[in-house]
Amino acid sequence: MNKLIGYLGIMLFFIVSCKKPGTFPSPEPDPPVVVNPPSNLPPGAKDGVAYLNNGTSALVTLYAPGKTSVALIGDFNNWSATAHKMAKASDGLTWWVQVDNLNPNTEYAYQFLVDDNLRVADPYCEKVLDPNHDSFIPASVYPNLKAYPTGKTTGIVSVMQGNRPTYTWKNNNFVRPDKNSLVIYELLLRDFTQEHSYAAALGKLDYLVNLGINAIELMPVNEFEGNLSWGYNPSFYFAPDKYYGTETALKNFIDECHSRGIAVILDMVLNHSFGQSPMAQLYFEGGKPSGNSPWFNVDAKHPFNVGYDFNHESAATKYFAKNVIKFWMQNYKIDGFRFDLSKGFTQKNSSGDDVFRQYDAGRIAIWKEYNGFIKSLDNANFYVILEHFAEETEERTLADDGMMLWNNLNYTMNEATMGWLNNADFSWGFYTKHGFAKSENLVSYIESHDEERLNFKNINFGNASGSYVIKDLTTALKREEMAAAFLFAIPGPKMIWQFGELGYDTSIDFNGRTGVKPIKWEYFNDPSRKALYEAYAKFIKLKKGNSIFNSATISYNLTGAIKYIKLVNSTNTVVIVGNFDVNPQVAGIDFGSNGLWLDVLNGSNINISAAQYNATLAPGEYHIFSKLALNQ
Repeated sequence: MNKLIGYLGIMLFFIVSCKKPGTFPSPEPDPPVVVNPPSNLPPGAKDGVAYLNNGTSALVTLYAPGKTSVALIGDFNNWSATAHKMAKASDGLTWWVQVDNLNPNTEYAYQFLVDDNLRVADPYCEKVLDPNHDSFIPASVYPNLKAYPTGKTTGIVSVMQGNRPTYTWKNNNFVRPDKNSLVIYELLLRDFTQEHSYAAALGKLDYLVNLGINAIELMPVNEFEGNLSWGYNPSFYFAPDKYYGTETALKNFIDECHSRGIAVILDMVLNHSFGQSPMAQLYFEGGKPSGNSPWFNVDAKHPFNVGYDFNHESAATKYFAKNVIKFWMQNYKIDGFRFDLSKGFTQKNSSGDDVFRQYDAGRIAIWKEYNGFIKSLDNANFYVILEHFAEETEERTLADDGMMLWNNLNYTMNEATMGWLNNADFSWGFYTKHGFAKSENLVSYIESHDEERLNFKNINFGNASGSYVIKDLTTALKREEMAAAFLFAIPGPKMIWQFGELGYDTSIDFNGRTGVKPIKWEYFNDPSRKALYEAYAKFIKLKKGNSIFNSATISYNLTGAIKYIKLVNSTNTVVIVGNFDVNPQVAGIDFGSNGLWLDVLNGSNINISAAQYNATLAPGEYHIFSKLALNQ
């Protein structure tokens, strides 16, 4: 996994954040008082902060086994290291203290001072303040953001508030789309609108509804390092990143999506964490997690790791991960997770992908446990999607347990769109090739955040013959249209990367792989690009509105220049045929019956005197034929 190469410089921030605290103003007497604790946790305690007495008291805990002392420091005691010493609970692992006389309407910044030299934020907090990056968040995105307590402390601080604004959900009866009819739109808020906010994305829902998608997959939105990130460098798992907006704005976005019939799937990164994470900082030595870390491996177990590698066989990690999963499911009413680098949930050492992808019973057990936990919370068609790419037997085992697997068709389909046909067989899109029992468990895509954009390669590397030149924009877009027709004809859930439906052609490596990309809403005003959007909308509508596109009776030939897919059910037959060459080619395909066939895209009829369809197709020409009329 190469997605975070650009983040190596971020580790410098970790070095700074782990320095011993400097000299700060002497504390002054402060009204809040400490309840002298017994050695066990009192009723009402939970991970992080529990509010008592209508929010005027806060019961704060920190899981930190092996530490000598922990103090709670913050606005409520003028950052005093002595005012709120925390007690060790009877388990010997958890520290706690209760603070009284708080104003429930006030936001209080706070940290933990551990062993008198390390200041860390609360791993369970739902909001943080960042002294280095918050100043770049405009008030239009996050209004009235609390100021960082400059001169009082260093590093990331947590925020608590007893009487936080509550969101009243408008849509409590959303029915999630069937997995087989799922069309997911993968979206990076940073590069979707100029405002990079939930509120601005709401203004584009009509565009997405008209496209026909019924799910949005948000790339990671929990707090990550910096602002201009893909989000795969996470540090706080319960706090939405403020660069995209407030907690209320995120909930409103999800609510409005539900009102439009759109499910919301969160990209969740639990393979690793980065240096801002207080869990990493608490147990850190020699530039990596120490051997006594409850959560992290000292050294990563697999070659694709970035940041610090979670040990998912650790009880502490499993407990934490389940709390993260439960929090987002219940607090934000999300409809699914796409788990990043799920293959990394292993304790089996591997030096290369040839070993990393091999069948791993321990990894399977971990995922079955997490999947079972999710089902225990919500078994109403909740989506569990894995970026796995492991050995086929392992993926089949996970699919049999109900999980959905990412399926990358980028290379072979892009070879086809460019007109280079030696490696252009994209039959890996069919669930039967994976040995899966159901098509609903395979999420296929031509583009994702992690792949080069099809149209960039079409325009820069496309084939040509005479006047037929794929590098020409109009021709390149028509090639993408043909590829999309085939993609949506393959049974099972599908995913689109943002602006793929408009032929986005800026390279993934522009401004660095994970760097900010140009936002091209003006594409929609280009007739040839809008035609691609409209073709996508037509294909999606056909897929969602006609059960034959989920038929289990399938035949195909995707190896040559003329490619076809034939779908058959009890009453109808549909055939998709296209010429991916740069020269005319003769198609000879057994349609199964003669007579009139409907050319779905232009509404005309063809009459086949025998069951064999024979026609010369121009380069890039494609058709969707149906024996009976389709819903469209």
